[in-house]
Amino acid sequence: MPDSSANARRFVHHLVCLGLAVLLAAPAAAQKAPRVVLIIDDLGQDLAAGERVTALPGPVACAFLPARPHVNQLARQCHEHGKEVLLHQPLQAAAANDLGPGGITLDMSHGEVLRVMRENLAGIPHVSGMNTHMGSLLTRHPGHMAWVIEGLEHNLPDGFFVDSVTTPRSVGRRMAAEAGIPHARRHIFLDPVADSEVIKRQFQAWLAHARRDGLAIAIGHPYPETLALLERELPRLADKHGVTLVSVRAALVRQQEEGPWPASLSPLPPAVKSSKP
Repeated sequence: MPDSSANARRFVHHLVCLGLAVLLAAPAAAQKAPRVVLIIDDLGQDLAAGERVTALPGPVACAFLPARPHVNQLARQCHEHGKEVLLHQPLQAAAANDLGPGGITLDMSHGEVLRVMRENLAGIPHVSGMNTHMGSLLTRHPGHMAWVIEGLEHNLPDGFFVDSVTTPRSVGRRMAAEAGIPHARRHIFLDPVADSEVIKRQFQAWLAHARRDGLAIAIGHPYPETLALLERELPRLADKHGVTLVSVRAALVRQQEEGPWPASLSPLPPAVKSSKP
């Protein structure tokens, strides 16, 4: 295993490649405002919903399930609209959930995990990082999570990892840190259920988290209720809510400059620990 100084050098190299210039070029006022990151999961299956996501204003990150029928078209549209493209990697859940194509399970060997990661990343145009789909079982296992991170590093050397935290026992960020991969965690699920009132409350919780800790990462899904709220509220984030929407990469650069966010180490409220097992 590389020593700590080698990992630190690799981590800094990753962050430079992730776009330090994005942060340095940002206006001073925007840098001081509380920051929010938004990732929309489960893209690639529904074309109409995916196109609504690509049309959302600002640097919304688009996370694609592997081997879905509209991945190529929608990932290219996201990139053209200045949005980050992520692999939404299916990992084994504690329940017997159907992972769909491209899933990784605990019965897979090291070689099988690396093969699946290679195929999944190669199948998504303009991919720049990954986050986890399901995974309440596999993300607890250091060995398999280390293989997943290894697959990310080998196939996307300048990539980053976002832990969706579907279990508080996830070791994903620890494995990414040991490999020197830039990493972050989800703080809020916008839509643990597709209910407009719940989504409104979670949206306000997202903003409150950012105002308290300086940054909050939310994950949502292409539900009609979620998209309706985002279409209405994202254009007003700065003027009405006083927060700045930033990309995952810009948040990671800022994290390296400022050190870990307090929320990264704090427990999640029970109501938002997991929307997917």
